[in-house]
Amino acid sequence: MLKVENLTLHYGASQILWGVSLEAAPGAVTAVMGTNGVGKTSLLRAIAGRHPYSGGTLSLEGRVLDHPSAAQAARAGIAYVPQGREIFPLLSVTENLQTGFACLPRQHHVIPDRIYDLFPILKQMKDRRGGDLSGGQQQQLAIARALIAQPKVLLLDEPTEGIQPNIIKQIGKVIELLRAEGQIAIVLVEQYFDFAYGLADRFCVLNRGEVVLSKPAAAVTRDEILQRVSI
Repeated sequence: MLKVENLTLHYGASQILWGVSLEAAPGAVTAVMGTNGVGKTSLLRAIAGRHPYSGGTLSLEGRVLDHPSAAQAARAGIAYVPQGREIFPLLSVTENLQTGFACLPRQHHVIPDRIYDLFPILKQMKDRRGGDLSGGQQQQLAIARALIAQPKVLLLDEPTEGIQPNIIKQIGKVIELLRAEGQIAIVLVEQYFDFAYGLADRFCVLNRGEVVLSKPAAAVTRDEILQRVSI
């Protein structure tokens, strides 16, 4: 269980997040939604140790992570797939995947067959440079690289952005499979409403850096969420 309690975050003198609380359980998708600029990416960056938060607590499996760096968050089991993917364009697909070994003991420095089962195109293109892949293929590579680290929490920031529809469907199926396996807590930031709505087990809607709705999917209607994300 990932638990975020009363998180605040600043960029300089500007406060971006105001007492945000969120829970993400293994085997479930928590969708963080809201219009542009409400703090969704800032929240993920804080959880991933990419930006220091000003107050509040962050814990994983009951253990408090005290303002972790990106490396410390990764070692604790938090994997982050950022907007823009951040793959290495001059490295091959295989070499990009191998960068996910950093948090693993040496005996686990092997790309499991499961990665290629989830993303068959990566096996076909394992010797191609990352920069030569299409946007959708790069997104698959970025998610696969995150999974190499055997995370407890997977943070996905706009995974459908700029992606062709057939690959969006493939990514959705991978998320469904990971959820069904029940080992990983998935936090999904997504502007594509139907994609997020179809996958989410729980919704957390932000507006101006504050949580305005936090409910299980079974306790909220589509219209209620739409209304909140249109504010």
